[in-house]
Amino acid sequence: MGQERFYNSTFMKLILASQSPRRSELLRNAGFDFEVISSGVEEGPPIREEPPEEYARRAARAKALRVAARSPSGSLVLGADTIVTIGGLILGKPTGPFDAARMLRLLSGQTHEVITAICLVRPPEQIVALKHETTFVTFRELNGDEIRAYVASHEPFDKAGAYAIQGLASKFVTQISGCYFNVVGLPVSLLYEVLKTLGERS
Repeated sequence: MGQERFYNSTFMKLILASQSPRRSELLRNAGFDFEVISSGVEEGPPIREEPPEEYARRAARAKALRVAARSPSGSLVLGADTIVTIGGLILGKPTGPFDAARMLRLLSGQTHEVITAICLVRPPEQIVALKHETTFVTFRELNGDEIRAYVASHEPFDKAGAYAIQGLASKFVTQISGCYFNVVGLPVSLLYEVLKTLGERS
């Protein structure tokens, strides 16, 4: 009975503040019932000396608050932001083919971090959770032909760090430490635990 109440009271009212098809697919596969409202928030550059995780959290919060301001009472808005960072450098979505190739050269033969922040807001502006997950991903060495071929596939262009671990870039990955789904775009287990806690409190 308690579990049924939890699903009905929390999951049925979830709004995803993102048009990312990957995040929607992850939520559907995990059994979440939700609707999508795009935030329209542009991801700007990090603030001077801002840690990568704080940049991701700030972006996720902005997305959730933007959508929550026009969402019905009783709903729960989920904002999320994923970034790739290596050597303190934040890699967002590439601006074009040359930028994508630059990012891939940076990741080649190295271990980088993928950080996804999630923010949950009860309309109009009550932040009930703001958390992030970090996953470590190692790439094998990539040669110039591999980078050019991957960029030519157009897969990198709307992905943080210029790659999709679930797509053609899967053959580049030699090791992963942490949540795989976090790299795809949403730490599903972390989200579930947060929602479960909120459901138990309601």
